[in-house]
Amino acid sequence: MPRQNTKPADYPQAVLQQIELLAQNIVIARKRRRETQAQWARKLGVSQPTMARIERGDPSVAMASYVMCMWLINQNANLAGLIAPLNDHTALEREVKRVQGRAAVVTPAATSAEPSPPAFAPADHTRVAAGLAALMGQPEPPP
Repeated sequence: MPRQNTKPADYPQAVLQQIELLAQNIVIARKRRRETQAQWARKLGVSQPTMARIERGDPSVAMASYVMCMWLINQNANLAGLIAPLNDHTALEREVKRVQGRAAVVTPAATSAEPSPPAFAPADHTRVAAGLAALMGQPEPPP
C-alpha cells in the first residue's frame, strides 16, 4: 500500500479539531457503557494500543477504525449520508451556476424584451437537490 504524502501534522487545524472531538465522543461513549479500552479493541479487531491512539485522536489511525467506533456507538446512523451527493451544497451551487451560465448564453438578455430569470435563492437548493436526486435515481432528500 502506498505511503501517505501528507503528514498528519500538516492536516488543516479544522480537520485535526474534528478528529479530536470525535475521539472525545468515543471516550465518553465507551465510559458511559462502562467498558474498557481492551473490550472495545476486541470488538474493533484492533490492539489496545491502537484503541488508545483512537481515543487520543491520532489522525494516522486507519479511518475504518474510527468508523467502526462510530458504528459501535450508533449502528443506525447513516455515516455515508453525511457526505451524500444531496448534502454536497458546494457542488450543488456550482451546478446551479453552470446551468444558469448556459441559460444566459442561450437567451441573451440585451436583445430580449423579457426579464431574465431570477437567480436561485438558498431555499431553492432543496428543489434543485430533489431534481438532481430524481435524475440520479436516488430518494428525495427530507424537507
